[in-house]
Amino acid sequence: MSLLFRYTLKEHIYPFIISLFVLIFVLLTNFLLKAIDKFLGKDLSMGILVEYVFFNLAWILALAVPMAVLIASLMAFGRMSGDNEITALRTSGVSYMRLLFPALVFGAIITAGMTWFNNTVLPETNHKARLLSGDITRKRPDLEFEVGYFIDALPEYRILLGGREKNIFKDILIFNYQKEGTQRTIIANSGDIETVYNGVIMHLNRGVIHELSSDQEDYREIQFEKYDVFIPVDNMSLTRRDSKIRSDREMTGIMIKNKIQNYNEKINGIYQRIQNRLIKELPDTIEIVNQPFIEAQIIKYSSALRDSLGEKSPKYIRSKRRLKNLRHGIRSDYKLIATYNRYISKYKVEYYKKYSIPFASMVFILIGASLGIITRKGGFAMSVALSLGFFVFYWAFLIAGEEFADRGQLSPFIAMWLPNMVLGTLGIFLCIQTAREQTLIKLEFLNIFNFNTKEKND
Repeated sequence: MSLLFRYTLKEHIYPFIISLFVLIFVLLTNFLLKAIDKFLGKDLSMGILVEYVFFNLAWILALAVPMAVLIASLMAFGRMSGDNEITALRTSGVSYMRLLFPALVFGAIITAGMTWFNNTVLPETNHKARLLSGDITRKRPDLEFEVGYFIDALPEYRILLGGREKNIFKDILIFNYQKEGTQRTIIANSGDIETVYNGVIMHLNRGVIHELSSDQEDYREIQFEKYDVFIPVDNMSLTRRDSKIRSDREMTGIMIKNKIQNYNEKINGIYQRIQNRLIKELPDTIEIVNQPFIEAQIIKYSSALRDSLGEKSPKYIRSKRRLKNLRHGIRSDYKLIATYNRYISKYKVEYYKKYSIPFASMVFILIGASLGIITRKGGFAMSVALSLGFFVFYWAFLIAGEEFADRGQLSPFIAMWLPNMVLGTLGIFLCIQTAREQTLIKLEFLNIFNFNTKEKND
């Protein structure tokens, strides 16, 4: 490993780590601000919160890494160019491709690592994050017992608390309004409330219970010194689920391939069913071309039967009914095939995305290295601004492609790889321009990021 190789590689590592931490912090903060309502009033432990953040860090990391690669490349080559190191090296006979090679190796390592990460770690963490999010959503908040207001949150109970001294409540009034059975009203001088995993227990002191039967004929009054009332409440504690059902973003590449194969087998089975129906109902074998062709052949056969048997013939009437049912059945089968094809397209989109997004690191190396040398600016502000622009463009293409692919209007492969193709072409063009020391693209507008210009003029 040459000194130049190690030096260039080292110039990428430090900016990459710093920018990655900054991007993760920004994206995580934005995510937590949007998700904070999910936690409020849930009485969740710190361990649950840390676990929730940890699971969601995976997709944030997958999003931040390619952008961090672009920032690192811009900063590394921008600083080297700004300090005239690139000029000195090229004057010494070092070609641009030799300068670019260590950065490409760095991008290849990141691409390989993120490909493994997107296929192994990300699906599992997405699955666990979805389950935990659902468990948190279903958890009932710990009940607030306020003095002077009727509490209606407990099922079949209404409670009025007259006063409070620390953990002891005064003048407690409880209405138990069951739809069927005995109606009860409990009055107590004092008591305290304990929350358990499946409900609440009210420990009452010195009071009376008024009971009225459902037929309103029997009435009882019971005096007590101490009385405990247990009120069951669902999901007072966080209930953790375990589900084997996974969405496309929670599947590994092998899982997605198996799912696609399963849908293809179902489609083949439907075509075979259509063929069997046609053989049973029609005298001649019809090639399955498409739905309109098959329906046209059925109508043609029905017309021939009508001409030969007569429109009022009982045999023709029965045949007409069967052929009508056949046409409806084939329409339903083709609708089902279209649905399965949409599912296949959706899974293919996610499959290709697992490889196209990590490969973006290679594309961003080509763009970042050339722009860094051309602009001769290795500052963090300029690098982040340029990276943000390219990344917004990349993700806009990716999201639009995913939408068109899910609708069946674009090949899933093209949809997911088109951003890499477009930016990769731009990156190659910039590399050729840089290697030839040409300036076909004017970048004077980037001077707005040179914050030291005013100081130098002064």
